[in-house]
Amino acid sequence: MSPDKHQLRVFYKKLRAAMSADEREQKSIQISQNVIDFLSERKGLTYFHLFFPISKQLEINTYPIKDYLEEIGGKIYTSKVDSESLELKTLLLRPKTKFQLDSWGIPIPEEYEITSNELIQVVFVPLLAYDQKGNRIGFGKGFYDVFLASLDSSVIKVGLSFFPPELRISPEIHDIPLDYCITPENIITF
Repeated sequence: MSPDKHQLRVFYKKLRAAMSADEREQKSIQISQNVIDFLSERKGLTYFHLFFPISKQLEINTYPIKDYLEEIGGKIYTSKVDSESLELKTLLLRPKTKFQLDSWGIPIPEEYEITSNELIQVVFVPLLAYDQKGNRIGFGKGFYDVFLASLDSSVIKVGLSFFPPELRISPEIHDIPLDYCITPENIITF
């Protein structure tokens, strides 16, 4: 029997916390390099949705991915939680924008335009754990589940993870599986 989502969240938060800051940064760099390799085999992609790391969650440093996407002329989107509706609003970043932290510690660009998500071709998805079929576990708030469900089915969903997949995570009816997951060692296709 596979562990439940709560147990997996606790386990992977502890695993992240056990990594040193240097180790997390080194693994983030390796993930960024694998993202570059992944995208270099998929020419013609221009519109990317990227999450930015929440320090207290010890997330992958995605700023090098942002820098690369800007270098290749990509249009970069991110999201912020609307304080009233609690839905994710899609933001188009202005090039070279700086970031400030919101009340939850989420990096928010200083220069952006609220826009639709219709043009997005690739979404880099935050997660705590995932399995060999692309089912993922986030932090349990459901923001990304709603966001992913709002996208066209052709959008490529790419998880980023420090760790290899679990054997199996039981998906819920609203869960949207990943198409790929990029780790420091691998680019995994589901």
